[in-house]
Amino acid sequence: MRGADGVRVAVVADVPAVKAVTDVAYRPYIARIGVVPQPMEADHLANVVAGRVFVTGEPVIGLVVIEERGDHLFLDSIAVHPEAHGTEVGRRLLEFVDARARALGLPEVRLCTNALMWENQEIYPRFGYEVVERRVDGPYDRVHYRKPLG
Repeated sequence: MRGADGVRVAVVADVPAVKAVTDVAYRPYIARIGVVPQPMEADHLANVVAGRVFVTGEPVIGLVVIEERGDHLFLDSIAVHPEAHGTEVGRRLLEFVDARARALGLPEVRLCTNALMWENQEIYPRFGYEVVERRVDGPYDRVHYRKPLG
């Protein structure tokens, strides 16, 4: 079922598209950060089966992977096909995440991004996210964000 925002829960048939969009969205960062971004190595099938993946577009051009945690909704990954950049897909997905958190009664959304993905550090504050901390987790240097939903 598709919401008014054009976002729907992913189904098993979407797994190849989820992988393809994730890979094409994150591939440019491999050289910059020196490791394969974690979303590219995710178990997409397990995430879809668990109901954590939401997609938009026919064919799929964007997606989010979210996880309900005790006191917040964690935005594990957002990916937009490069051909859809500048078409508000990312904005609609971020608005969907906020609406989902509210619907679940959660007071905030949290996420993290690699410190070398500087584009994200310009984008997230424009959508109300504030930096909580910067922390190294294994090979990943990450900036952690939160967005209180008030």
